[in-house]
Amino acid sequence: MSENVIHLHKDTTPSSPTVLTVVPDPAPSAPVPLWVRSGRAVKTAVTHENTRTAARAVARHSLYVMGGARIVARRTWDGRTAARYERMLRAAEAAGNYEAAAEWEERGQRYREARHRRRMDLLHSPLDAAKGALVGTGMGIGGLVALGVVLAIANKDVTDVVTPIMAVIKTIDLLITIVKVVWGPAVTLGPFLALLALWAVGSKQQAAPAWALPATVRSGEGEPITPSIVVKALRDLGVPALRNAIKEMGDAGASMLGPIRIAGCGVEVDVTLPSGVATNEVQAKRRKLAENLSRHEHEVFITIPQAARTVRLWVADSGALDEPIGPSPLVTDDTLTADYAKGRAPWGQDLRGDAASLSLYQRHLLITGLSNQGKTVALRSLALWVALDRSVQFLMGDLKGVGDWAMFDGLATTLIQGPTDEHVMQVTEMVEGAVEEMNRRLQAPPGTRFPPLIVVVDEAQVAFMCPAKDEDKRPYGGSKSNSRYFMAVRKIHNQGRAVNVLMWQGTQDPTDQNLPKLVREGAHTRASLALGTESQARMALGDK
Repeated sequence: MSENVIHLHKDTTPSSPTVLTVVPDPAPSAPVPLWVRSGRAVKTAVTHENTRTAARAVARHSLYVMGGARIVARRTWDGRTAARYERMLRAAEAAGNYEAAAEWEERGQRYREARHRRRMDLLHSPLDAAKGALVGTGMGIGGLVALGVVLAIANKDVTDVVTPIMAVIKTIDLLITIVKVVWGPAVTLGPFLALLALWAVGSKQQAAPAWALPATVRSGEGEPITPSIVVKALRDLGVPALRNAIKEMGDAGASMLGPIRIAGCGVEVDVTLPSGVATNEVQAKRRKLAENLSRHEHEVFITIPQAARTVRLWVADSGALDEPIGPSPLVTDDTLTADYAKGRAPWGQDLRGDAASLSLYQRHLLITGLSNQGKTVALRSLALWVALDRSVQFLMGDLKGVGDWAMFDGLATTLIQGPTDEHVMQVTEMVEGAVEEMNRRLQAPPGTRFPPLIVVVDEAQVAFMCPAKDEDKRPYGGSKSNSRYFMAVRKIHNQGRAVNVLMWQGTQDPTDQNLPKLVREGAHTRASLALGTESQARMALGDK
């Protein structure tokens, strides 16, 4: 029987000697001079964000006073001179509105004549004022004496004759005493009250340089659209004729603008351009105009209304277009029905926030866009609505095959899902079967009514790019006359509409290889989500 020895304590016998190396302390560094430490402290204090914010606040409120004084002085000058009429006259001339210019010239002339009459009246006013004061004083004293006589007779006391006069004298003495008491504080507080009034005017008008304004104001994020902001944005577009015309207008550049109207999640304003400025010059600078308005490019739209030399600006509220629009009526309205022939499918909302709908009656559809932009959802939402009309039949091919169209299992007559060449072959044969049905309908007796047959192919670029060939060496993909998928789609585009056989396709990143020109132009309704280049957008939607 062997014995097991269990050691309860750690063996403390060293196996080898331990050598300790003592590292000497580093030499003490030289002390930092006081002037260096003081300089560093001063630099840190001066450059600190709190110090800069405080300095900016002091400068801002000081400049508010100066700006308010400038605004009050200008308002006073405009009120005492014909400067306002001259400015409006120049604005009307710069805008090419000579009828308004003549009206402002007439108003200015009437103002000058009235001012001349007032100045001529001032030559006679001192003498007239003296006469009026003398007559008024005499009549006042006479009235007081008459009142005193009446009091004396009533009280049978002769001294009451001067009682009204003495009462008036005591009242005047009391007023003088009050003025003496108030005059000192008023003289002391008067300048401060005047500065406070000027500060209030400057603060309301933000009359300070941009660097001194608060961060939220400097960034302009979400800044409301006002006439002055629109005029400044147009002036800084870099169009010389427009800039010079606005400079001639002075502060009256807003005369170019129509009323600013609330339009959905933004505002809309018509701008009548000055003579010599073309509408396409403004349209070509949409991005710069948007940035001048403190907006992103996609938040500003420029259209041409019927009025000549006019552009219509629609400016979204900052960030409004990036907000979700809420659930579809297909989800919220249990009573929703569909009518393929007369109804309109709910498809979203427009820039004004109104519901956007689309007629699907005898329309071939093409929806394109970059990957993961929502084209499958856009196409599927239309199919889900029209599926509420029980007369509609579906043939569906999903060449992505991840279940995006699985809800149509049982609703569609044919549902093919998958990305392989074999799935492309099946989809091609499905489209060719629709062509045969179309030919059968075309040969039916005149007046025969047929139920709608909608052929849906999502990720159609997979079909066009498929390299597979059949037994007769005919390719399934491609864009040549022997391409089976291409020719089937073209036949439906050519004649399917007449007998309610329609082709709906969704595809991504369109090119001439994965979306041939004849197929693009065969669709009646073409929609595009975000694409990589402008040339692709033109390819998908056409120049119109």
